[in-house]
Amino acid sequence: MRSFEVFLETAPEGGFTVTCPALPGCISEGDTREEALDNIKDAIEGYLLTLRRHDQPLPQVETALVDIAA
Repeated sequence: MRSFEVFLETAPEGGFTVTCPALPGCISEGDTREEALDNIKDAIEGYLLTLRRHDQPLPQVETALVDIAA
């Protein structure tokens, strides 16, 4: 099992947009937070399946947090 960091944003028209930065272009949405998270799981699975079918390597993900004085 792999874990991917995703980001949820409130969409201006309502609902949520969710992206997976480790997978460029992997984006989904949903009317609720739960729906958006379920949808991005499907999108990530499809993305990874496509990589495998095209013999592309799976991304190596490393995350870090930085503190910004704002």
